[in-house]
Amino acid sequence: MKKLVSSVLVLCMIAVALAGCGNKSTETTKATEATASTESAVSTEAVSETQAAEVEAATIQVYIAASLSNAMDEISANYKSVQPNVDLVFNAGSSGKLQTQIEEGGACDVFFSAATKQMNALVEGGYVQEADVTDLLENKVQLIKPAGTETKVTGFENITDAANLALAADTVPVGQYAREIFDNLGITDQVMAMEINECEDVSAVLAAVSEGSNEVGIVYATDAASVADKVDVIATANDTELKSKVIYPVGLVKNTEADDAEVAAAKAFVDYLKTPEAAAVFEKYGFSCIN
Repeated sequence: MKKLVSSVLVLCMIAVALAGCGNKSTETTKATEATASTESAVSTEAVSETQAAEVEAATIQVYIAASLSNAMDEISANYKSVQPNVDLVFNAGSSGKLQTQIEEGGACDVFFSAATKQMNALVEGGYVQEADVTDLLENKVQLIKPAGTETKVTGFENITDAANLALAADTVPVGQYAREIFDNLGITDQVMAMEINECEDVSAVLAAVSEGSNEVGIVYATDAASVADKVDVIATANDTELKSKVIYPVGLVKNTEADDAEVAAAKAFVDYLKTPEAAAVFEKYGFSCIN
């Protein structure tokens, strides 16, 4: 009997001990979870505060190649949710014209060119630091015609079969790429003897062809894609026809009129252009991201 009582007492003591351990384990787990939750909340709050204070209120001047207009309009809208205190003012046009404006003292914080030639010239002229330039995007050059129309032209090699041609000026990157194609094919003299509608930028070429004013024209692939219902693509320049890569560099311009807040805002915006979020927009409009 005594042995039975002793056994019962031992079992009871073990049960109590186990219950105590269980309670301690539960309490420890709850405490750990509470601590983790608090730390997470503090961390999230700290990140939010950092993001909100990252850039002070500023307005920055961004010069962009005309072919970037659609993509940059969407990026601007998206960026407002990232940096609500920053206003972006776009000046869109041919890269050559924008280069000239910068050299003549135009207020510019960021230059996004459709070719490396104009950016390199600004670096050499001391308007842009080479370290502040990034080759960001790549495009293609295409030969187009008004949608649904007939033409004898089947490619760049027989472009002279067209009655007329919409061609960007030789100061415009797409115009320079077009002339390189003509040189590589050995048809420059024949093309220059055609009836040519010389346009101030790629947007003007696109408008001339999409409206039916010209039989064919040369634009970027991204421009042709933006009005796919109005133009047909005849050909895309291959590596033999166009040996130069169609690179879009972006760089910070030395704007002597900019204050510290504007300089910081310009740098932050260029950094944003290198993010996956911005890349998704560029790719949506047909660009290829280099980095």
